[in-house]
Amino acid sequence: MQTTFSEALHSNRNRLIRRTKDAISTELDGETVILNIDTGIYSGLDQVGTTIWNTLAEPATFFNLKERIMADYEVSEQRCSDDLCAFLDELLKNRLITLDDGETA
Repeated sequence: MQTTFSEALHSNRNRLIRRTKDAISTELDGETVILNIDTGIYSGLDQVGTTIWNTLAEPATFFNLKERIMADYEVSEQRCSDDLCAFLDELLKNRLITLDDGETA
């Protein structure tokens, strides 16, 4: 059974979120299209999704992403957390991101 992003976040709040090496993307007019070259699955992102995807050019934690969204958009903290979890869950399901433990050597 595949772990959801919410379950993974609950087990380790410092997990780093990374784009997978199989995800290629292009941006046009503030929106992004992503292709997982391993699965052939395309995903389209709106402006907020594009902001998140661009932030993930470098590994980030959930809280880094949440802070970025709250700084750029007018949204309550609870709504931001809920929507961000759901969005990251979709990216995880489509194998566009991976989760690391967030521990440094």
